[in-house]
Amino acid sequence: MARLVLLDSGPLGLVTHPRGGRDARDAKDWLAGLLAARVQVRVPEIADYETRRELVRAGRTGGVGRLDELGRSVGYVPLTTGTMRRAADFWASARTRGRPTAPDHALDGDVILAAQAAELTAGGDDVVVATTNVGHLSRFVAASHWSEVGVG
Repeated sequence: MARLVLLDSGPLGLVTHPRGGRDARDAKDWLAGLLAARVQVRVPEIADYETRRELVRAGRTGGVGRLDELGRSVGYVPLTTGTMRRAADFWASARTRGRPTAPDHALDGDVILAAQAAELTAGGDDVVVATTNVGHLSRFVAASHWSEVGVG
């Protein structure tokens, strides 16, 4: 069983920012610490999409390049049919309970990311989503603010 940290779009944007403020510097140091401790970190395909679409819209080719490089170095968690079906179940369940994570017409990346984490957990990995949005994701899977995800 592997310990696996999935990067949500918030921390993903921070660690790939060329300069950034204190949060970006802290996030880069945090990621470097995880990698130095040999913690397995992955970029979920949905988080890549959410981060990439804004970089592309803004014409930030350097940011796209940094995002590509990080994905190549740590690896991706691809979207699969099973993931998307689980995401649909999460989406419906959240609405049935009256606690949606996005408007009805939205794609709802949170449930897709949660489904990616759940699929890995079902495969036997110890997975945590490193995020800035603990409230939505922790309804479905283990999620912590990125700064609280340690090497232990």
